Amino acid sequence: MTGQKEINNWAMFCHLSALSCYIGIPFGNIIGPLVIWLIKKDEMPFVSEQGKEALNFQISMTIYAIISAFLMFVIVGFFLLFAIVIINLIFVILAAVKVSKGESYKYPLAIRFLK
Repeated sequence: MTGQKEINNWAMFCHLSALSCYIGIPFGNIIGPLVIWLIKKDEMPFVSEQGKEALNFQISMTIYAIISAFLMFVIVGFFLLFAIVIINLIFVILAAVKVSKGESYKYPLAIRFLK
């Protein structure tokens, strides 16, 4: 039997693993939460819920970043991409803190691909 602290930690790692893209791992923001979610989704419902939430947000942020990259041709994309990076960082940290306390977190701006 797994304790609540361990479940909270796995859920927190699900969110924090998205930051791996900042250390140079291509698409690490999606791969990190995906791997943790796939490993723990069947045995820990809270991790499954938060893993889907993290994946939805990171897929959404990736889509927004791609759109911003195209908009760089009209200059506005530079500002949007900077904002996306900052928003991603802030919301991932907020999610990790909240989930570490055992509370569910729903990301704003996330498209719900996984339900």
